Amino acid sequence: MSFDYDVVIIGGGPGGYNCAIRCGQLGLKVACVETRKTLGGTCLNVGCIPSKALLHASELYESAQNDFAGMGIKATVSLDLKTMMKSKESSVNGLTQGIEYLFKKNKVDHIIGFGKITGKNAVDVDGKAISAKHIVIATGSEVAALPGVDIDEKKIVSSTGALSLGKVPKKLLVIGAGVIGLELGSVWRRLGAEVTVVEYLDHILPGMDGEVQKQAQRIFKKQGFDFKLGRKVTAAKTMKSGVKVTTEASAGGDAKNTTYDVVLVCIGRRPFTTNLGLDAVGVATDKRGFIEADHFKTNVDGIWAIGDCTHGPMLAHKAEDEGTAAAELIAGKAGHVNYDAIPGVVYTKPEIASVGQTEEQLKAAGIKYKKGKFPFQANSRARCNHETDGFVKILAHAETDEILGAHMIGVNVGDLIAEVTLAMEFKAASEDIARTCHAHPTITEAVRQAAMDVEKWAMQM
Repeated sequence: MSFDYDVVIIGGGPGGYNCAIRCGQLGLKVACVETRKTLGGTCLNVGCIPSKALLHASELYESAQNDFAGMGIKATVSLDLKTMMKSKESSVNGLTQGIEYLFKKNKVDHIIGFGKITGKNAVDVDGKAISAKHIVIATGSEVAALPGVDIDEKKIVSSTGALSLGKVPKKLLVIGAGVIGLELGSVWRRLGAEVTVVEYLDHILPGMDGEVQKQAQRIFKKQGFDFKLGRKVTAAKTMKSGVKVTTEASAGGDAKNTTYDVVLVCIGRRPFTTNLGLDAVGVATDKRGFIEADHFKTNVDGIWAIGDCTHGPMLAHKAEDEGTAAAELIAGKAGHVNYDAIPGVVYTKPEIASVGQTEEQLKAAGIKYKKGKFPFQANSRARCNHETDGFVKILAHAETDEILGAHMIGVNVGDLIAEVTLAMEFKAASEDIARTCHAHPTITEAVRQAAMDVEKWAMQM
């Protein structure tokens, strides 16, 4: 039986476009279907990339205001939000055009429209039928809704709306103290907003290392964040003067009303799997809508799922790795993702990064481990740069010394985590990092010193 394509990928985000490029590299005839006119998905268009552009710009703005004078630099700065937004859009546009170029280079057909599975080897794109030997679902995720809070992307916004506000709100409420809420809250706090964060749990950054959570909260509070922990939002009503928000204790209790200029809803994301035609071919999903998959294969032969629409951390680089592996498996090669070595980064200042298991997870699993920890306060380069907040922590197996996890908070730790991730891919011991020469003076030395501290021979503290 002949098909229009070897592979049709539904979704042009990090998972989908990387899967498409890899398929093209492997000689497969491939098409990528995407509803947006631009490729890159949520991450590139209204997520990871524009938020990092604003994080960087707002960091420079705040640093010029607060840090320059102490280093002997005299400067007067003012905010031009319109130009800052244009700079953000320029970064996004350049990168989306880059993906279009890579599609042409690797002979990938880009089909604009909504893809829906109509049969085991059939996809409908806005009324046009396409056949394929393999179908890869890479539809990503969407903002999770909060009952009683209707997003209008003007006064009550999701992360998408928060990236394009026309002016700095005087009072901003962030619902959810997770990664997205803290990053976007950081942007607008630096630009002048009073930021309050309401979190259902009694701590910020759910699921992260406990020591990191505590230190991050102390640092962010010192920066000006106002945390309302152990509380939930039960209603939000848009008025002419702003948004009237009703909160109460997570366990229930007396309600409290407060008015904010803008409310940002960041309670998480859910898989985008509705109206894809999954029922028509019997693709299995769980009760939350995640597609069930085993090594990216669904229960229907020839249909695959990668990225946010299936299980695992909702991270662009996880989707990218899955897309690459799925393409290689489809081409008859070996494809694999090591889920024990997928780093996660929070791009606040200071950054927060982690890979592998936390102490809490190791204790719950009954795994005996050793811990090494080193503060940036004792790192020469961090002291020179006046960026001494935070620490590096490395966890290793008590008997084998194999690295089981690493957790960091500090400036540029999003880059430092790569060293430990690579070490874990090679099943390295903490001693391997401890005995690897690191350039001096660099902040990377903090990683080495933490590895030394696993065996209690750190030499710089």
